Amino acid sequence: MSIEIRTIHDSEISDWLRAIFTGFLRPPVVSEEEVAARRPGMDLDRVQGAFDRGRCVGTFRSFEQRLTVPGGARVAADAISGVTVSPTHRRRGLLSRMMARDLAAAKERGDVVATLIAAEYPIYGRFGFGPSAWGTEWQVETARAGLDPRWAGPDDGGRVDLGDGADYRALGPELHERLAGERAGLVSRDKRWWQRASGELRFPVEEWKEPYYIFHRSPEGRVDGVAAYSADGHWEAKQPQGTITVRELLAATPEAERALWHFLFSVDWVLSVRTGHRAPDDVLPLLLPDPRAARVVSHADLLWTRLLDVPRALEARTYPVSGSLVIEVQDPAGLAGGRYRLDASPEGASCAPTTASADLSLSMGDLSALYLGDESPVRLLALGRVVEHRTGAAALADALLRTPRKPWCPDIF
Repeated sequence: MSIEIRTIHDSEISDWLRAIFTGFLRPPVVSEEEVAARRPGMDLDRVQGAFDRGRCVGTFRSFEQRLTVPGGARVAADAISGVTVSPTHRRRGLLSRMMARDLAAAKERGDVVATLIAAEYPIYGRFGFGPSAWGTEWQVETARAGLDPRWAGPDDGGRVDLGDGADYRALGPELHERLAGERAGLVSRDKRWWQRASGELRFPVEEWKEPYYIFHRSPEGRVDGVAAYSADGHWEAKQPQGTITVRELLAATPEAERALWHFLFSVDWVLSVRTGHRAPDDVLPLLLPDPRAARVVSHADLLWTRLLDVPRALEARTYPVSGSLVIEVQDPAGLAGGRYRLDASPEGASCAPTTASADLSLSMGDLSALYLGDESPVRLLALGRVVEHRTGAAALADALLRTPRKPWCPDIF
């Protein structure tokens, strides 16, 4: 019997969740409370299931999102999540079929890009996705860091205050919106995101540990930064061995960023701080008098993007220099391939299909990896993944597309 792929009905949510739990190696038990908690966040028109003789053996969902691109514009994104294929049904093309349906629908809606967080690196390149924002996590020994452990607060008239989950829900969204107008790679957050992040909304299958919340206020009283963290108050032989794990740290000003980190490194009984996923060029190591105290414990791809409309995507972002390029984009899926002329300058950009000879040729996945400004066309040229038809074209693409700060996506979705 052929396997049917379609959107699901309300009565199938439990079976669909059971398939997700199986794919992500969680106990395959779904309570009524679990269904009730998750159902309001599911747009069933964008939730697919693969069904074999009535049982769900594959899952896929997407939802509306906005992605910040270089320059601060925010483009419509098709955010993909909850992708699994049961171990009994691998290598049958189920993911390919679900992905094709979703991307075609996103293209029809007018979404500019698709986004996802890849559980495994090798899966999504064949669908035209590329890793466009990476994340780095450091573990810092507080004694070696060199910051004053007796720090009592900012010396510029600002302050750091403790708060709670209600404060986080009230103050965090406005701060995040400020950052989302500046930092490429940030994605939009809806009300349910803030409810889950603060524990107001809990899924029964997920363990919740209440974090601490701190807020930085400028001398004028404006909230310019927030951090959420958990602490392990472990002791051995009457000696504290505590570790702070940062869940979130957002700062709209350099002063707020420095103050929040300094606070975290000055908490009593704490020997180390784990930073959570930060941008690879985060200020943190150089904020420390001894940057060697910050040891990289994880550096990996985080946000993957896939362009669905090349002209709109390239016109939405900004460019630091002027230049023109003709780019040949190979897209086996047939969604957005072709030859395009990009005319860009600091004042704006235009991009349109062209019949002119190409300066560069590359895959959709590689163009998507370049889109937010992290990857280098020159490096991809050295790898043989970009073909240069005009001498110097890769260097020009590098000058046009690279950004002073790396993109950063602090969210897992």
